[in-house]
Amino acid sequence: MGRRALVTGANRGIGREACRQLAEAGLDVVLTSRNPEAGRRAAAELGLPWARLDVSDAASVAECAGDHPELDVLVNNAGVLLDEAEPALELDEDTLRATFEANFFGAFRACRAWLPGMVDRGYGRVVNVSSGAGSIAEMTSYAPAYSVSKAALNALTRTLSFDARGEVKVNTMSPGWVRTDMGGPAAPRSVEEAVDTLVWLGTLPSDGPSGGFFSDRRQRAW
Repeated sequence: MGRRALVTGANRGIGREACRQLAEAGLDVVLTSRNPEAGRRAAAELGLPWARLDVSDAASVAECAGDHPELDVLVNNAGVLLDEAEPALELDEDTLRATFEANFFGAFRACRAWLPGMVDRGYGRVVNVSSGAGSIAEMTSYAPAYSVSKAALNALTRTLSFDARGEVKVNTMSPGWVRTDMGGPAAPRSVEEAVDTLVWLGTLPSDGPSGGFFSDRRQRAW
């Protein structure tokens, strides 16, 4: 049996392509989504197993972790963009909470479910899919809820990396502006290009980095 990977929010876009490339790299991949119909269809097209997982629901995370207790690679890709054009001071609190539920707490729940087992078994790779919008050094007024949630995800990555000892590595990455349902048709990057760094981080060698933020396989400013 090869290394086992699970990708959240994987019925389309970056998540789906991550499943395809990780499987192509020889990993046993579980494609997850909160939408059963879309998830099963994507998994069937790729020839992969599917599992229901809604990272905004703690019970759903616990159930999925019970069905798939041992992972070597966790890709926290599930996320939402709900506030692209809203000024920060006009942001509705419910929008902020919903954004954090998916983009921050969802990744936290998944890490809490699977990272301790990685540490116990002595091997693991966690890849948190963030955004350049979450870089404090580069942050603008764009999508404040989304941007702040991704900055929090970056901070979570850094914090968890200190608990991930030895052969367990936790990193975050920005795929860039990608042609997906979220990014839109005008985006300059394909999903294939976007996922390259994700797969690199998910298959790092023993001397690879941990606790970093990457784009195109290069460290970027927090």
